Amino acid sequence: MRLFTRYILREVVSHALLGGALFTFVLFMKDLGTILELVVRNSASFWDVVRIFAYMLPNALTVTIPMAVLVGILLGLSRLAADSEITAMRACGMGAWQFVRIVSLISIAALGLGIVNSVYLAPRSAAGLLSLQDSLKSSQASFEVQPRVFYEDLKNYVLYVQNVKPAAGAAVWQHVFLADLTEPATPHITTADQALVVNGDNQTLQMHLMDGGQHQISSTDPNQYEVSTFSTMNLPIQTGAQDDTHVSRSDTPLHALTLPELWQKAKLPNGRPYSIELNTRFSYPFACLVLMLVGVPLGLSSKRGGKSTGFVITILLVLVYYVLSLVGIAFAKSGKLPPFVGVWGANILFAIAGALLLQQLSRGGIALNIFASIGQTLSTQFARLFRKEDGTQGSSHPPTDLATFMRRTFHIRFPLLLDDYVMREYSMNFVLVLSSLIMLFIVFTFFELIGDMIRNRTPLVTVGDYLLNLIPFILSQVTPLCSLVAVLITFGAFSKSSELTAMKSSGISIYRVVAPVLVLAAVIAVSLFTFDEFYLPAANRRQEAIRSVIKGKPAQTFLRPDRKWISGQNTNNGEPTRIFYYQFFDADKNVFANLTVFEFSPGSFNLTRRIFAGSAHWDDRVDRWVFENGWQRTFSGETTATFQPFTLSTFPEIRENPSYFKKEDLQSQEMSYTELSRYIDDLKQSGFDTKRLSVQLDRKIAYPLITLIMAILAVPFALSMGKRGGLAGIATAIGLAISYWVVDGVFVAMGNVNTLPAVLAAWSPDLLFAMAGTYLLLRTQT
Repeated sequence: MRLFTRYILREVVSHALLGGALFTFVLFMKDLGTILELVVRNSASFWDVVRIFAYMLPNALTVTIPMAVLVGILLGLSRLAADSEITAMRACGMGAWQFVRIVSLISIAALGLGIVNSVYLAPRSAAGLLSLQDSLKSSQASFEVQPRVFYEDLKNYVLYVQNVKPAAGAAVWQHVFLADLTEPATPHITTADQALVVNGDNQTLQMHLMDGGQHQISSTDPNQYEVSTFSTMNLPIQTGAQDDTHVSRSDTPLHALTLPELWQKAKLPNGRPYSIELNTRFSYPFACLVLMLVGVPLGLSSKRGGKSTGFVITILLVLVYYVLSLVGIAFAKSGKLPPFVGVWGANILFAIAGALLLQQLSRGGIALNIFASIGQTLSTQFARLFRKEDGTQGSSHPPTDLATFMRRTFHIRFPLLLDDYVMREYSMNFVLVLSSLIMLFIVFTFFELIGDMIRNRTPLVTVGDYLLNLIPFILSQVTPLCSLVAVLITFGAFSKSSELTAMKSSGISIYRVVAPVLVLAAVIAVSLFTFDEFYLPAANRRQEAIRSVIKGKPAQTFLRPDRKWISGQNTNNGEPTRIFYYQFFDADKNVFANLTVFEFSPGSFNLTRRIFAGSAHWDDRVDRWVFENGWQRTFSGETTATFQPFTLSTFPEIRENPSYFKKEDLQSQEMSYTELSRYIDDLKQSGFDTKRLSVQLDRKIAYPLITLIMAILAVPFALSMGKRGGLAGIATAIGLAISYWVVDGVFVAMGNVNTLPAVLAAWSPDLLFAMAGTYLLLRTQT
């Protein structure tokens, strides 16, 4: 019995660890780029980034520990059931409750770990993350400012710098424009030829300004205008940067409270939120037990479907459990249910379901048969897609027909029968992994939206429409990972079944065996680029629009005519530099409200003219802007050279037409390569930050190619696994995927902050992994 116990525990624990790693990795993927960018900005040390990861881990583990227990039980027991090992054990006298007793050891251990994590580690990690985030706000500001980009994350200030140079522990800004928006209608302006900037204490920046001036105007009387110049001036500015929702959750202060603090606050008259949080900290760890009660009978009864049944049931159970849990919490927050019932309702329902399934396991029942048939149906459907069954209607196999067509048309000996077999196995594994990851991402996305669905009473049809439109985006994101996993599983299975040995013994080189897979991976890479160029942008726009409906946000278009600051057109003929500031712009009527135009000398960046108009409209007849009810001032040093109020006036030198101010605020994934390229060229004229978009432009070509590179890299790892099977392949895939996303995130972050050119930032991960994969493949014994 001890032998059986160790064997079952080893099988369940191995799958649980892999499942937990996979789920945690999926949760961290969203925040990885933001965190790594802190490193390349030099605003956070490597140790700070390690601390951020450590602080975020307990919050993720609160959700993934119960999921890992469930996937370990279902996949582990499903594998034993598929190989008839469960049947052999039961023939030796093991009853259903003995399996429960063995597996409960893992669940109890996970329960203890979950309680320690939820009660002790997670609150302290949340508090530490909040403290670290506050300390990093000021240190990031001086490094985030980019040339010719309006920076608005300073408290009551807007900053524009024409050039930025790094310095030891500081930054040097050239041609500085700083607008004090304490009174938005009449901003006070400070200009300087140069500024030395260092990070101060208490979230401040210490700016040492040189050779500049200040312009102040009365908010009630435009005739009261003061101009002063300086050779040097020190100016502290409070950063007041916005909270980064990607780094910490919006309700972090609640999660940061210790258990005694929650207990005391839960007793107060308005203590319902604290009572809900207190119950939640215990309900999720105890999910390890209730999910175990459900998982054991389902895992033992899945002998027909094997691991496919285990995986499908895992996704379904995780979805059902967390939906019930989040719905109950939402009802508890709204006062429709007591906190205990709302939080613990999902656990109670699953405990009852588990007890009924255990009873059916010992006596037999229809419920277990239904669950067990899911995997069988899934496996049959995939087999029909990729395998030809003799004697059945419609048995022609498309890959075979395509292979014959290629051989006859191009007179080549590719693909042969062996190539067709390898490509078919690779395709089946690729589609299976792709379907699984899409389901997993949809489940996590549904978890994120369930609160908004209940709060805004969003119809399920709308949510379903959003998830359907989200699938293309998920597909584009996970395709390279699926290529990697499919190669590992395919060649791992060939090695385990000695098929690879048979191929080599017949005189076929390893390079010839892997050639069809690499050809197919290349086809997938080209298809992924084509998919991103012609279909994905429109799908992303649709899903973003539907997401706004689910979130309860007002209807939005892709135009942003309400930008308050925009620089004028770049000129190379010595004309003055312009910056436009306005409080409103009607894009339909081409009308400004409270428009101010600042003009600077191109060499010294001194303010030479300032124009204000209560309104301005575009006149097609004269092809100019018509300024109404305003004034213009010209400056010479510390004096106002001229002051001219006007009721109606035009300025022919201002040639920016209405379309110039109607800048599209599109995300890179909502545009094709051609659209993004044009968009970047357009934004460069207006002073908007295009560094991130330039990196994304190059990644639109580099990213699909990683599908082929991952296939090349996976081959030597798959061949080195020997007969360890698919489990080792999945573990290897997770490790390689983490390595790629970390490297890719670092280089993209370096490109975003202009540490590397956009081309190098986008293509470096591909080049590094391609060289590593090619080197390992060439060293493989053929």
